[in-house]
Amino acid sequence: MQEYFSLFGLPEHFGIDVSQLEAAYRTVQAQVHPDRFANRPETERRVAMQWATLANEAFRTLKSPVARASYLLERRGIEQDVERNTSMSQAFLLQQMEWREAVEEAADDAHELKRLEQELERDNRVMLDDLGRALDEEQDLSQASELVRRLMFMDKLRQEINEALARLEN
Repeated sequence: MQEYFSLFGLPEHFGIDVSQLEAAYRTVQAQVHPDRFANRPETERRVAMQWATLANEAFRTLKSPVARASYLLERRGIEQDVERNTSMSQAFLLQQMEWREAVEEAADDAHELKRLEQELERDNRVMLDDLGRALDEEQDLSQASELVRRLMFMDKLRQEINEALARLEN
C-alpha cells in the first residue's frame, strides 16, 4: 500500500492542515504532471502518469475526513468492509431509523429537509471531532472504525436529502 502522507510530507495523523495538504499536492503535481514529460521517452511519460495518478488518489483520500480515517485504519490493519461489517451501537441504529423516517416524511418540504441537513451537519462535526480523538490521541481503532461507518451512513443520508431538495427545485 502506498503511503500517502509521506508523498506529501505530512505526519500520519487524522488531524491534518488541509491548506498544507493542498500546497503539497500542487508541489507534487507540478513535479510529475504529464505535460512536463510530453517530449520525453514513453517510459518516462508512463512513470509520470503513474505518479500523477497516485498523487490525485492520495489527495482525494487525504482531503476527505472519512476517506482519510478509513485509510489510516487500513494502514493499522483494520479493514472497514462496510458491506459486511455493519455493526453499530443500538442507540445509533435507532437514530438512523429516526433520521430515515424524518427524511421520508419531509420529502416534499424543502424547509424541513434543510433543517434535517443542518442537524446532520452538527452531528457530523461532533463525530469528526470524536474520530480525531479516537485515532490521534486514544488510538482506539475499534471506536474509530465504528465512527467511520456512522459517518458513511450520514454521508449517504445527506446525499439523499440533497437529491430530494434537487427534485423539489425542478
